[in-house]
Amino acid sequence: MGTTRLLSGFRNTGKILATVSVLAMTIAGANPSFAQQAGGSPEPSITESVAAIVNDDIISSYDLVQRMRLIIWTVPITPTEENIPQIQQEALRMLIEERLKIQELRRAEKENKISIVMSDEELDEVIKSVVEGEYRMPVEQFYAGLAQQGIGTATYRSQVRAEESWRQYMSGRYGGRMRVGEDQIKAARKRIEDAAAKPQYQIGEIFIDANRVGGMQVAYQGAQQLVEQMKQGAPFPAVARQFSASATAANGGDAGWISPGEMPAEVDTALEQLRPGQLSPPIATDQGVYIIYLKDKRTGGSTPMVTLKQAAVSLEAEADPTAVAAASGSLEKLRALSPTCKDLEAKAAQVPGIIAGDMGEIELSGLTGGFAEAAANTPENQLSATPIRTNAGVHLVMVCGKRASGAAQITDEQLERRLKGQQLDMISRRVLRDLRTQATIEVR
Repeated sequence: MGTTRLLSGFRNTGKILATVSVLAMTIAGANPSFAQQAGGSPEPSITESVAAIVNDDIISSYDLVQRMRLIIWTVPITPTEENIPQIQQEALRMLIEERLKIQELRRAEKENKISIVMSDEELDEVIKSVVEGEYRMPVEQFYAGLAQQGIGTATYRSQVRAEESWRQYMSGRYGGRMRVGEDQIKAARKRIEDAAAKPQYQIGEIFIDANRVGGMQVAYQGAQQLVEQMKQGAPFPAVARQFSASATAANGGDAGWISPGEMPAEVDTALEQLRPGQLSPPIATDQGVYIIYLKDKRTGGSTPMVTLKQAAVSLEAEADPTAVAAASGSLEKLRALSPTCKDLEAKAAQVPGIIAGDMGEIELSGLTGGFAEAAANTPENQLSATPIRTNAGVHLVMVCGKRASGAAQITDEQLERRLKGQQLDMISRRVLRDLRTQATIEVR
């Protein structure tokens, strides 16, 4: 096992905080940028020192201040005497984790004799997509904005290179090995259906991992500062991307629709008190502290919904019993072909006189005649047991899906991708935790 030496404070705290005081004035616009390329006057001289060492890889005080500037500008956060230490700690944690990731990727490159770390050309494409998608501006304008705040483009590029290279590596190494069985998909779908009758909440989440930041008190105080910053205008998604330890951080904290029981009990209790558009205070749990933004809320429903197809033989209402029997016989020939929801129309075309089509999703209570009973009693992907006689003909229905109203409509393929994504996130965090445990990390 490696050695990790984390001191309660920086030995060069005075030097770092003196630099940060300049940082605060610069970001607030009180001082011109130190970036010569931005056309301003240079910032007062900063004596560079060692902020941390990660397996002999040095993180300098310059690296640290640059990352702090990047966090402040991209969130954005107004730097204050109260939140500067939190920003500093988060910036250092990010830099340490990025060093560990790149070191592991370089090791894997050497061992497998392949390129893993993203090339400059690949990085340019990723940054173009991110900047134009999230910040809605050309990359050149984004880089100019960085320069105006004294942030080198290398600071942003190194962050994206580490995160995207790591994501691709994890996906390539472990993604193909993951298997999601039919039983797992069924279990996930049952959980969704069972939750449909409960209140549902569309939320954004920020999770401060107490183990990662140095204890529950630090996590809670940090969450309080973030809540204050968001009340003053810092966008929730930007704060989540920089500070949240949840897998949803990459999506700006968007956790989608959830039901009671999917989050810790303390979060469920807090959600009951929130109204759409409200931000929660910090919520302490066993593992850390949550901040929840309630986007929307809906009352759970339990009205059964069915997705149906039908196969029918047209007959007039006055048709004699012989004609009805013949139509029913044709439908039994179709049943013998063992059709499914995917191929019902194709197989119906093989039997003369049968027309098949999609009935869509319908409330079970909205069906009339024998259709309601058939839909309720027929298993999914099967035809109803007996023909249904109407004034328009003779029918069989095929049930292609059942759910309770309010439950998310999600395909098996979507569920499989979601479950694989959750597995991959757990593996990635475990690998990173192991790397950190084995590493020699000295914070000065």
